[in-house]
This record gives sequence, C-alpha cells and structure tokens, in this order.
Amino acid sequence: MNLPATAPPPDVPGPTDSADAADPAATTPRNPRYGQRLKSFVKRGGRTTDGQQRAYDELGPTYLLPYRAEPLDFAATFGREAPTVLEIGFGMGEATAHIAALMPETNFLCCEVHEPGVGALLKRIGEQGLTNIRICAHDAVDVLDHMLPTGTLAGIHVFFPDPWHKKRHNKRRLIQSPLVAKLADRLQPGGYLHCATDWQPYAEQMLEVLSAEPMLRNSADGWAEKPHYRPLTKFENRGLKLGHGVWDLVFIKR
Repeated sequence: MNLPATAPPPDVPGPTDSADAADPAATTPRNPRYGQRLKSFVKRGGRTTDGQQRAYDELGPTYLLPYRAEPLDFAATFGREAPTVLEIGFGMGEATAHIAALMPETNFLCCEVHEPGVGALLKRIGEQGLTNIRICAHDAVDVLDHMLPTGTLAGIHVFFPDPWHKKRHNKRRLIQSPLVAKLADRLQPGGYLHCATDWQPYAEQMLEVLSAEPMLRNSADGWAEKPHYRPLTKFENRGLKLGHGVWDLVFIKR
C-alpha cells in the first residue's frame, strides 16, 4: 500500500490503517467454506495527490473515524440522532458524496482502505460542505464485528465490489453467505441491503446468496430498478456505452 507524501497527525486515523495491522486474524471470523479470514478489501496501489493530502490534514480530524473494537456511539459520532447507512468500499467517493448530498437527513458511515479514495472523498466533503459522512479507513468486516451492534443500521450500500472475474478467484468475492449474514444481522427490521454490479456472473451469484439468507427478502422479482439515489458514475456510463449491463439488488430485513 502506498503511503501519502506527508503523514497525517498522530491523532488522525491515517491512510496506512489496515485490518491486518490493527486486529489480529485470530480474533476475526473466517469464511467457513474456504478457511480464509473474512475481509472486505484487497489492497490497491495509487498515489495520494496534494489536494487529497490537504483534505486529510484539514478535514481528517473531523471526518475520519478511528477504528476501535468497541460499539460505536452513533449520536456522538455524527452529532445527532439520525438513520445511519453503512457503505462498504466507496472507491473515489463520487457516488457517496452525491447520495449524502441528496439525503442530508441520513448519516453515512463509509469504510474504505484505499488511501487515494479516502482522500478524494474528504476533498469532496470539503468542496460540497457535507456534514453527514464519517469515514473509517479500516476493513469493514472488523467494523461490523466490533463497532456495529445488532439492529443498528437503516441501510447498507455495496456498489461495484471487485468481481474477481476468473473462476478460480470467485471465492474472493465480497458477497458470500458469511458476510451477508453479518450484514443482515446489523440491519434494523425494515432496513435494506443494496448491492450493485456490472458483471453479470457476479450479479447472479449475489442474487443466489442474498435470496438464501433467511433474514432478508427481495424487494423485487429478481433484479431491482436502479434506486433514484444511486447516480450513474463516469465509470458506469462508460460501461453502458460499451453495452455492459448493470444489476441492482435491494433486499429488506424481515
């Protein structure tokens, strides 16, 4: 993982945070099917720009949430009582910022370990004056296990996770039964889990896995219509122009 040009202050959770460094694998559940530790990410390269680093330095103390293995106080974290949505893996934060601006009455807790992406979202927060986002630059599985109690989330967003195209790598996909059970457990009754992908074989696997989770029910007969809040990103628009499909799935906590 690349380090930013200038490290953030010691009391700011910086872009070098990772699940492997902060939480021993022995304390984190493993995927029972494959014997691997459940993780929500794969480390990627990329350079943190000067603008992103300034956002780390100036906005990090307010909007970066340190990982702590203890239940999260939502009201203290966001400074208000409001429904909270968890986002796992927000990339460069384009969709996250759009949704947060569209839904100011909702809190967004966002997990991402890719430091340029974290810096990019911090930059968008400053540019757009957003106050309803907090970023935890840490593995979302650890956050689920240790910070989010049962029945506390109004919604969960998982948009365009790595599809792991090769069949031998399919086991690395994020949306698998063990994680889905955790996600469903953290939702409030009536809360929703929204997944989206542009890779049809992964979409089919998502539908199968989500449909098999007894705590969830499909909000649609198969694929869902794209909810109004999810924007078309530049990446998604390029794919659509090339004839690629996009599949949304929205499941509700029973």
